[in-house]
Amino acid sequence: MLYSRREIGKLALAVPAAALMPGFAQGKPDSKWGGVQVGLIAPYAFQGTAPTADAILSNLVALGISAVELQNDPVEAYAGAPATGGGGGRGRGRGQATPEQQAEQRARAEELKAWRLSVPMDKYTAFRKQYNDAGVSIYGFKLTLTEGMSDAEYDYAFNVTKALGADQLTMELPGSPTLSRRIGESAAKHKVKVGYHQHLQATFNLWDEALTQSPYNGINLDIGHYVAGTSQSPIPLIEKHHERITSIHLKDRKKDKGDNMPWGQGDTPIREVLQLMKARKYTFPATIELEYRVEGSDPMAELRKCVQYCREALGG
Repeated sequence: MLYSRREIGKLALAVPAAALMPGFAQGKPDSKWGGVQVGLIAPYAFQGTAPTADAILSNLVALGISAVELQNDPVEAYAGAPATGGGGGRGRGRGQATPEQQAEQRARAEELKAWRLSVPMDKYTAFRKQYNDAGVSIYGFKLTLTEGMSDAEYDYAFNVTKALGADQLTMELPGSPTLSRRIGESAAKHKVKVGYHQHLQATFNLWDEALTQSPYNGINLDIGHYVAGTSQSPIPLIEKHHERITSIHLKDRKKDKGDNMPWGQGDTPIREVLQLMKARKYTFPATIELEYRVEGSDPMAELRKCVQYCREALGG
């Protein structure tokens, strides 16, 4: 269960340091500055320290963050999903699975599929209400759609997105144009945008084919990965495609596939991008994504620095 209304009212009192931040208004978080909505991707940005819906909400309120892109695992866990070992997140391969392990994975996948096709959407509207009551809106739901999924599973993903109050489903850009076309057609059916994220494969024209396939195919631009992958500023891309960008991810990386850095120490023009969004009145959210680590620090301390960086850049 998420927080009761009484517990939500106590969240700001439980985090007095955060309550002193300018991101709070009347006891609720507010991270919209200069007309730019700053959010955060969770649970990824908490680097393993907030895996549950409860912990995520508590941390968002503590940081003064009023909008969020949520990955599927904690959302589906709240709704009662079977513990299948993940899905739709950022997992990395762990070597060749044995036949027995492959069989177990297939069984778990079938169990999850059956659950997804039977779970009532009111589970997700209840989730949305709890977050909204705490002052946090949900603008994105991250769940990867694959070629092997049925049309009913696609419907499930878009229905969850809508039930959460989000206007975009986010995932990695498929390598197959056939798949991005299918996803775009499903998105058009549900009138929900899809934001395709990228890593170091970024190029200026990376999304062109997907954008022509459906007006609901869009760009979830990671400006840090873009700089690392292209050694170019993302600003020309943003100016060209601002109407098709669903949201951007903020991180600071060095050029030439360089490292993730504390904000302000890399080559990514975070401040300039935020100020461009403010000046041009772009309405897509800017999503904080904590990638770097600092010895002797912790994710919440570093996220507070990122939040403050955004606020100062936008004159909040």
